[in-house]
Amino acid sequence: MRKILSTSFLLLFCFVKLSYSQTQESTTATSSLEWHTSMEEAYQLSNKTHKPIFALFTGSDWCIWCKRLEANVFVKQEFIDWAKAHVILLELDFPRRKQLSPELVQQNNGMQQALKVNGFPTVWLLFATKKDSTSNFNLNTIGSLGYPQGAEEGKEQLKFLENANNLLARIKNN
Repeated sequence: MRKILSTSFLLLFCFVKLSYSQTQESTTATSSLEWHTSMEEAYQLSNKTHKPIFALFTGSDWCIWCKRLEANVFVKQEFIDWAKAHVILLELDFPRRKQLSPELVQQNNGMQQALKVNGFPTVWLLFATKKDSTSNFNLNTIGSLGYPQGAEEGKEQLKFLENANNLLARIKNN
């Protein structure tokens, strides 16, 4: 009986350790990306680098599809490498449990209304321009993305990147 309990405890310990290390890897991979929450910051970097803004509309603490997009696409090395090379990341969050500053809520709501975002997750690829006399942005959209439907399980990041690259190709064709 002791041997069975010892073996069960050891297996449970290994499972917990494995789960913990996978969680650590995901967190580490995601943290290697620089997500901005300020449209002004994203705008400045986009102008400086000539890269489009990757505006992610998410419900980070409640939206199951947003969490799946994070787990199946954003933590994958292919996406991380692609994002660093091609876009400026902007997170526009609509949490239910976490409280955002009033300025951030106003900015995110304004972007949601301007782009007519009705569901989460939604990603818009865009460039922004600004009139000198105001702090308002003019948004020049390239196109939008959602969760990669029809992707082979475990390879969602490849379908997402194919769709994103098709949108970016529009820039080169214009």
